[in-house]
Amino acid sequence: MALVRKGSRRIVVDGTAYRWRLRRRPTYLQGLAWSPCTFAVEHADVPGTTLVVTTNQPHPSNWVGREAKPALPADVAEAIELALRAGWTPAAPGRPFHLDRRTGFDSSS
Repeated sequence: MALVRKGSRRIVVDGTAYRWRLRRRPTYLQGLAWSPCTFAVEHADVPGTTLVVTTNQPHPSNWVGREAKPALPADVAEAIELALRAGWTPAAPGRPFHLDRRTGFDSSS
């Protein structure tokens, strides 16, 4: 699974370039703020394993007006560092690597 280049942003963490992307429109469950926002990250130059990060925030474009903190480059860099320590190998082929950071997400608000 490769990220679409259009709409993706470049970030450099520890000297390695990555691309990351947040869905522009939320999924149905994200739109209702029942499931948290996710974003994807991959190595910028070498095709490999995609990192899928589940945040603890609702999607910024949710339909119910729930306040959401946007995914900032600092949050993405922190997620990349955590995933690398947890065993994500971005340059190796394989299934998507999931990093679950949804602790504290409340779908009832």
